[in-house]
Amino acid sequence: MLNKLFKLEQLKTNVRTEFIAGLTTFITMAYIIIVHPSLMKAAGMPAGPVTVMTILSAAIFSILMGVYANRPFAVAPAMGGNAFFAYTIVASGAATWQTGLGMVFIAGVVFLLLTLLGIRETIARVLPKSVKNAMAGAVGIYVIGLGLNNAGIILPTKTNLGLASLHNPTVLLAFIGLAVTLALMSLRVRGAVFFGILVTTIIGIPMGITKLPTSFISLPPNPSPVLFQVDWLGALKWSFFPLIFTFFTGEFFSTMGTVLGVGGKAKLLDENGNLPDIQKPFLVDSVAMVGGSAMGMTTVTAYIESASGVEVGGRSGLTAVSTGLVFLVALFLTPVFLAIPSAATAPALIAIGLSMLQALKNIDFDNLDETLSGFMTILMTAFTFSIANGIVFGILSYVAIKLLSGKIKEIPIGLYILCVPLVYYLWLK
Repeated sequence: MLNKLFKLEQLKTNVRTEFIAGLTTFITMAYIIIVHPSLMKAAGMPAGPVTVMTILSAAIFSILMGVYANRPFAVAPAMGGNAFFAYTIVASGAATWQTGLGMVFIAGVVFLLLTLLGIRETIARVLPKSVKNAMAGAVGIYVIGLGLNNAGIILPTKTNLGLASLHNPTVLLAFIGLAVTLALMSLRVRGAVFFGILVTTIIGIPMGITKLPTSFISLPPNPSPVLFQVDWLGALKWSFFPLIFTFFTGEFFSTMGTVLGVGGKAKLLDENGNLPDIQKPFLVDSVAMVGGSAMGMTTVTAYIESASGVEVGGRSGLTAVSTGLVFLVALFLTPVFLAIPSAATAPALIAIGLSMLQALKNIDFDNLDETLSGFMTILMTAFTFSIANGIVFGILSYVAIKLLSGKIKEIPIGLYILCVPLVYYLWLK
């Protein structure tokens, strides 16, 4: 039944591989169970109910992604969008958290309409091939940066970024974990990333970094204080339009980058860099954004950490379903999963990011027009730590280069139209 539903034989995978992939994806993104509630607490939302809804939203929409779209993309509240919500909108006094959820709801409804009309799919297809080819590499660099940051290996200085001290046991464990994970990957061990996380977690026990839980089971609190608290009528103010547009544009291109980047890693893209049936994951993503806001969540979207499950061998929606099921288990076993330190999951992200850089070989370096737009996609993703920014600058640079070099006929009409909201997005920055 599972083979027929998820086309496992066609995708050259099996139930065991997909489950391990789903578990690996969960482990690398389990930090959201802690991080998201802490950010929402800064917005005045109760941490306990938010924690429950964080887990449930990830579980429900990851399972929906797997069953409906049959893609290995796990879904959860997005990093970046939640910080923007907590500090720029609520903590600054611009709006209450209920009205902020209304802004997310409105942006999600627009997402849903564009998806149903096929506009999101059209935009994905009209993107320059150079940007698509660079996208997986850009996502890889983003994931590497995420891993370095989570491990505390790279620290901000007064003027730049610096290397943390190796006398820091957390940093040392992260390097040990990276060596173990890369060695397992080099030996082509199935589930190398998962076993790398497991081994690193165990090594962290005598080092005093992995803290064994005092209890293994905990009952979830009542989520009603944040459930169905969306004030979408209060969000219908002209002064809130720039905030809604920022939510919309940022998540629009972040999702596109994640879907195409991770899809490329899973070898699910066609010869033109397009993901077949991309409207399905887009539709789930849109529904997740609307439904997530009703659950008291900020933007809920496909997670870049899905690449960890793909690295282990996940290819079908059964990976996403497995991730969702583990999230449901986490409702009662949160102490166990939270015992896994960031120093154990960070090496997995770094190793996965490194493996994604191989996608850069698809860029046509003999064509300067193509190279420059791809380079801008990668450069801006890396230095602004935003996939959305990378794609925006990649598209705008592609159009600018073609215009200035007199190759106007090579620019699809759709790109001219797309450039208008992109310029406005940058202007809001």
